[in-house]
Amino acid sequence: MARMTEEEADALDEYYTKNPPKVDPRRKGGVFTRQREMLDILDRVSADYIITQSMADNKMPVEVIRDMVRERIAATA
Repeated sequence: MARMTEEEADALDEYYTKNPPKVDPRRKGGVFTRQREMLDILDRVSADYIITQSMADNKMPVEVIRDMVRERIAATA
């Protein structure tokens, strides 16, 4: 990965200082917000398990849930 020079970093800093990103309060958020909302629906033990597995397997929580569902479907087929 290429590294930025001091001049490039200063230019980016100045740009984002003068032009902060626009946030639309009507939007609910991105991927991480949706995943957090999904985990909030679960009980604490289930959410902790999914988070622990996702960290151990280096996966997103939704991937852990997907794998669990597919394993359950395969077991019943």
